Order: sequence, then structure tokens, then C-alpha cells
Amino acid sequence: MNDSPGWASPGSAPSDGKETAIPRPSGPQDGSGPTGQWSPEQPPPGQWSPPGGSGSGPGTPSNGPGWGGPQRQGWAGPPPAAKPGVIPLRPLSLGEILDGSVSALRAHWRTALGFSLVVSVITQIAVVLLQRYVLPKPSTVDPNATGAEALRQAADSARSTLFTLAPTSLLTMIATLLTASVVTVLISRSVLGRPATLSDTWAEARPRILPLVGLTLLLSVVMAVVMAVGVGPGLLLGSGAGAALALLGFAAAGVVLVWMQVSFALAAPALMLERQSIVAALRRSAKLVRGAWWRTFGVLALTYLLAVLLGLLISLPFGVIAVLADGTDAAEFFSSSPPSFGWPFLIVSGIGEAVVSTLLYPFVAGVTALLYVDRRIRREALDLDLARAAGLPGYSADASRS
Repeated sequence: MNDSPGWASPGSAPSDGKETAIPRPSGPQDGSGPTGQWSPEQPPPGQWSPPGGSGSGPGTPSNGPGWGGPQRQGWAGPPPAAKPGVIPLRPLSLGEILDGSVSALRAHWRTALGFSLVVSVITQIAVVLLQRYVLPKPSTVDPNATGAEALRQAADSARSTLFTLAPTSLLTMIATLLTASVVTVLISRSVLGRPATLSDTWAEARPRILPLVGLTLLLSVVMAVVMAVGVGPGLLLGSGAGAALALLGFAAAGVVLVWMQVSFALAAPALMLERQSIVAALRRSAKLVRGAWWRTFGVLALTYLLAVLLGLLISLPFGVIAVLADGTDAAEFFSSSPPSFGWPFLIVSGIGEAVVSTLLYPFVAGVTALLYVDRRIRREALDLDLARAAGLPGYSADASRS
């Protein structure tokens, strides 16, 4: 990492077997000499016994300051880690990762939430127009159909659903990538305690957006191929045995997809902050996650669970208002034919989706970026580079070589 808020290629690190390349803090600044230079006046020798022991004598500590009760200053822990920005420069706990993301967004809400709001509103307007004028209505399914007719209706319904979801999913993916690119750069500045204006953040994120899109498309294609390989043979075989094979293939493909999602979860921050290529970013993420897959899975799972719960909590009132404003009969939701929604429903539900996207996309992107920072701190002592970049005393380049 260099002295700019954006981070260059990591170079040598302990994980590469090159510990000597890591900068170290400078020595004491109080004028004390090297080991072996002692003051001519030394305290008299005495006996010592551990605190809390029983008995009396010269080695028994008194209840004075530094020993008894809450004043055990002699047994205080290490000094707190430096915190130039939203996180302390040391390995982070789960709570510190979540709180750091919220703190960064709260400190720079004009940049993060303002950008996310503009992107979300534009995306939802496009989605509403597509749903109203372009996308086909979902096909109906007769619950009494059997045999070949039931299979045909199920295939038509799946194809209609795919055609309906694909354009909206593509727009949502683009909106998520734009928000994630800006938030990742914002987190890199917030960790160092640097200002993060929208113009500066966008100027730094813009050159990496196309590689980020390429990374996302590559992962999507690979995951689609994995699912096709898992489910395809069973679907081609047909009959009951084919259905069972397809179910087993779906479960196996699901396990592989979860493993890939976690292993490559840090590829986007590596691509953005280290200026890595797409393939190098994937390898970099797999290396950082190696040895901490379950911890990474737990952090991401909890983050997505919180995002889903908050999303439901926010969107549920908008959904109720949308149904009431549209005048849709509740019975239509349970009928075999899909309900037909008008402009009131589309507009109100679109507003709800825009609010959810504005709040949750930056939060998830911030957690992912801080998880990347935490993994580099644990594997590569990135906290020393961050302290030096933040200009903290005792971490200058000259001091690290002493």
C-alpha cells in the first residue's frame, strides 16, 4: 500500500514467506538506549510473590496503587490500537466489521447514500417501465393439469419467469456494482481517516468499473455452468430417476456455489484497491480466504441475513400501501392466474425497493471491504502499512527500517 487512500499491489507479505518486507514500528522515542545500558541508580533487590497470593513478608504486595482492586495498573493489558479512522488498526471482530461499515456510511452519508440513492432511483424507474411496457406477464398454470400438459405449463412458466427476471436482475447487478465500487473506495479512505468527497471517490473508482463488471459476469457464467452441470443430466434423463438425479445434482451444485461465493468474496475489493486483473483478483481472494473459510462464511451469512431482515422490515409497509393503493383484491394472490398490477402498485413498490437498495447495498459493500482489510491485517500485517499511510507517529518509512 502506498500513501494514497487507494492501495497498490500488496507486494511481499508474510503469507508469501517474505516477512522482512513488512515495515516495523520504530523503536522507543524516549531517549532510552539499547539493551544493556542501565541507569546507575537501581532499586534494591527484593523478593516477589504473585498478586493474590496469601501470606506476608517482603514479597507480599500491598493493596496500594497498582495492585489492589480496580487500580491494578501493573497488570494492564497492551495499549489500545491506533484508530485514525472508522476501525482500530488490528485484527477486527465481527462487531467491529459491522460497526465500521455503519460508521463509514454515517460519516460520509452524502457521498455513499447520495450516490446510492441516485443509482437506485434510476434503476427502479427503468425496472418499473420494463415491467409495465416490455416484460411479458407471467404465464398461468392450471393446477388440475397432469402428465405432459403439466410439464409443458411448468416449462412455460419457468421460461416466462426467466425472461421476466433477467432484465431486472441485470439492472440490479449494475446498480450494485456501481454502489460497491464507490463504497469500497470510501471505506479505504475512511480507514485512514481521510475525507471522501463524491468527486474524488468517483474519479478513483471509475477506471475499475469495467473490470469489476467483467469479474461479476465471469463469476455469474461459471456459477451458471456449475448449476447446469449439476442439474442438466437429471433433466435430460427425465422420469422419476431423472428427477431424483436432478435433485442430487442441485444439492451438489449448491454446495459448490456456496464454496465459490465465499472463496471469491474478496475479489472485488482486491480488484478495486490493489488494481489487480480479473483472474489475479480471483486468486488473491482465494488466498486471503484460505484458512479462514468458515469465519468468512459466518460474517457474510450474518451480513446477508441482516440485509434480508432489514429489507423485509422496510419493504413490507410499502408493499401493503402498494396493494391498498392499487385496489388489488387479496384473493388474486392465491388464484392460479397471476394478479395484474397497475401504476399505483408499481410506483409505490418501486419507491420501497429504492429505499431498500439505497440503505442496504452500501452496507453490504462496506462489510465486504472491511472483511478484506481484516484478512490482510491478519495475514500480511497490513495494519502497519495503514498506520504509516495515516501518518501516525513511529510508523514512518525511515522508522520502519530502523
